[in-house]
Amino acid sequence: MNLFERLYDEYENVKVQFIGFTTDDVRYDFGIVYTNMFFGKPLVICMQTGRSSLLCAEDVKNVEHLQRVFHIKNKKEAEDLSIFFEETLPNMPMEPQY
Repeated sequence: MNLFERLYDEYENVKVQFIGFTTDDVRYDFGIVYTNMFFGKPLVICMQTGRSSLLCAEDVKNVEHLQRVFHIKNKKEAEDLSIFFEETLPNMPMEPQY
């Protein structure tokens, strides 16, 4: 009896970008994985905490979402992060996959 129904099992060569930067108050270290999976959204990983999220250009404009995903307590820090991601992540139109 099969316990699991495999939904996908893909191998892909991807581009990974590592970025470290500081704001006036905080240091950040991120890994950004650019893939064709997941609606083309890059996988953004905080190298300090291990928290990650799929983010597109629309997602990074939502400061509350960034606060929740990366557990940022200060709204100003989340706003700074939003500006950084707006400048860094590609602005790609999202097309439904299903």
